Amino acid sequence: MKLGDLSPAPGSRRTAKRKGKGPGTGNGKTAGRGHKGQRSRSGGMRGSRRGFEGGQMPLHRRLPKIGFSNAKFRTTFQVVNVGEIQKAGLEGDVGPAELAKAGLVRKATDTIKILGDGDLSATLNVRAHAFSKSARAKIEQAGGSAQGVEG
Repeated sequence: MKLGDLSPAPGSRRTAKRKGKGPGTGNGKTAGRGHKGQRSRSGGMRGSRRGFEGGQMPLHRRLPKIGFSNAKFRTTFQVVNVGEIQKAGLEGDVGPAELAKAGLVRKATDTIKILGDGDLSATLNVRAHAFSKSARAKIEQAGGSAQGVEG
């Protein structure tokens, strides 16, 4: 068998319909697009702009634009429980870099909040951006300290 002997499987390839080539083809004149309207025009098949509702007032313009959202200014924290710090086996000074290295937070540059879920027996000096009251109490009860981080 040679490269020139290859041919597609029977019925797998169809000849393209040649639109608009006269009335004898069955696809002349309007070329299967019907009469008038957006989809009959050139560029009409690409649709229209986002949110377009066929001339009706779009939803994003019908709804009132009032109020204020704090979402833009919200502080998001990476949360770590004291129980997770205990499980990770961290000792001594524990800061953002140590938490990131242990895989408890994504990045050392993230804002971190320590929460009080779980038990803590190790004496730790924890540095984080924020602490819950229960986390601070558990760290201090175990003989450690909870210090804030600037930034």
